[in-house]
Amino acid sequence: MNTHEAKIVLETALLTAQQPLPLEQLRRLFTDELDDDTLRVLLQELQRDWKDRGVELVVLASGWRFQSTVAMRPILERMNPEKPPKYSRAVLETLAIIAYRQPVTRGDIEEVRGVTASAQVIRTLEERGWVETIGHREAPGRPGLLATTRAFLDDFGLRSLQELPPIGSDGNGKGVRPELPFPHPASVAVAQDSAQLQIDGLPLPDAAVDEPGSHGGEPPTTPNEATSAAPL
Repeated sequence: MNTHEAKIVLETALLTAQQPLPLEQLRRLFTDELDDDTLRVLLQELQRDWKDRGVELVVLASGWRFQSTVAMRPILERMNPEKPPKYSRAVLETLAIIAYRQPVTRGDIEEVRGVTASAQVIRTLEERGWVETIGHREAPGRPGLLATTRAFLDDFGLRSLQELPPIGSDGNGKGVRPELPFPHPASVAVAQDSAQLQIDGLPLPDAAVDEPGSHGGEPPTTPNEATSAAPL
């Protein structure tokens, strides 16, 4: 199989896939005749082939996938005018704390937020597939340790936790809010007029005040798997 034919195979597999495909799965298309380095080169060529079009090839925590570009999303939404679910301030605050400080217990979250960590808020994040319990702290009651999942990375367009927007300072000692990339396709609505959330020096995204709903996500994995997995 020559390079052109291999790219057609990869393109077809990725365009018809229901979820991101890692190199391990893509290699099976060629009965392991192509190694990972060769596959990466072909995938990078495909990325260039689709440049400046309405669809792009991206690499996420779980693998490679085709998706619409940011510019196309408002246009595509005309076919499905349904508003995405909105998540409450408490849900987004809790997600940000877990993402930047994981693994954390409910007690850790309460210490940062200054209020009780609602079991419903945690359940909402778990049902969405963004958060899971990865172990227990050796402390009285052995509280569960919460961390983000590979689905969280995929939905937010990240390859690893290292790609989370940095938390810095504006030079005056004030925290600077990181611009978290919202999921693709948009599955979180954020009120533009909400006040900026600032907790214990941890900048958080603006949040809508609607009560959260529960929505399914990809099968979760631990953040260690997501950040230490072999390069895609």
